[in-house]
Amino acid sequence: MHEIIQHIMSEIDDVIKAVDVQNVEEFTSFFDRSKRIFVDGEGRSGFMAKSFAMRLMHLNYTVFVVGETINPALSSEDVVVVVSGSGESANVVTTAKKAKQIGCQVVAVSSKKESTLASFSDFVLIVPGAIRTSDKTQRKSIQLLSSLFDQSLHIILDAACLYISRRDGISNEKANDKHW
Repeated sequence: MHEIIQHIMSEIDDVIKAVDVQNVEEFTSFFDRSKRIFVDGEGRSGFMAKSFAMRLMHLNYTVFVVGETINPALSSEDVVVVVSGSGESANVVTTAKKAKQIGCQVVAVSSKKESTLASFSDFVLIVPGAIRTSDKTQRKSIQLLSSLFDQSLHIILDAACLYISRRDGISNEKANDKHW
């Protein structure tokens, strides 16, 4: 078991080292408290997107998870963050397309810069972890499906939130005030 855990940690480390830090910093520039933020993703990547939304709420942002019953209508002033490892998840692409038609800023998070999702996005944050549909010859992971992408995604989005908290002057104590 120890060998498996060490191998997984090594894979995550390799992905994190391959992430362009400038790309992550640019990603954080889309977040401004004067704008509402909507987050969408499917499956485990969707859970990571929800985790990101929760942390933004702790940082005092107005944030919604697409598909929840209390979502207000989108407006052209909103930022929509769409997460899909492949960039081809049908419902996430539909969200991006609708948001783009309304005039929202659309920010994609994916392992692929060239994808249907990217074509509807103003910006793409690349997290190059293996995904479910990775070619066997290029898989580069012992893990099942998109685990490597999702694990790396969680770390990168948490790092982005820490960067945003420091930029905005939100301490751990202030963030804790927003915690349930």
